[in-house]
Amino acid sequence: MPDPEEPTAAEPAAESPAPKTEGVDRRGVAAAVALLAACAGLVVYGVLDTDETPQRHVPTASVTYEVTGEGTADLTYQARDESGKAVTVHGAALPWRKTVRVPLGKPPVVTVALDAEGGRASCQLAIRGRHVQTATAFGKYGRATCQGELPSPEPTESTAEGAE
Repeated sequence: MPDPEEPTAAEPAAESPAPKTEGVDRRGVAAAVALLAACAGLVVYGVLDTDETPQRHVPTASVTYEVTGEGTADLTYQARDESGKAVTVHGAALPWRKTVRVPLGKPPVVTVALDAEGGRASCQLAIRGRHVQTATAFGKYGRATCQGELPSPEPTESTAEGAE
């Protein structure tokens, strides 16, 4: 008796589907292209979308502000700020000293303001290590201001070539 599991001559064996050899699976290619396009879009978006304004180089000079005296005073001085806004220190303990970078074209200035107690305080200003000015405030609500001029920017190669 024949084995019921074996196919007989009258029943051909069931064949597994033949692998596709003709053509390419279009769904796979379409998915790969869509994935590549999405990645490329993210890269381009990341390169082109910059929320930050590019930092431009502003030439500066080293400025040292110094205030001598006793007690406290309100001080205002110019520091590295393209907008020209000043920095204010209320009730600074004297003596006080600060070295900052100031953009060329902005005059370095330090102002001393004494309070109702009065007293005596002197400001000094040095640009690139060279003393420029001294002033003294005294008495109730005394004021003193030291200001200077910054040197012009060093000529660059492009401006030196254009001068010829």
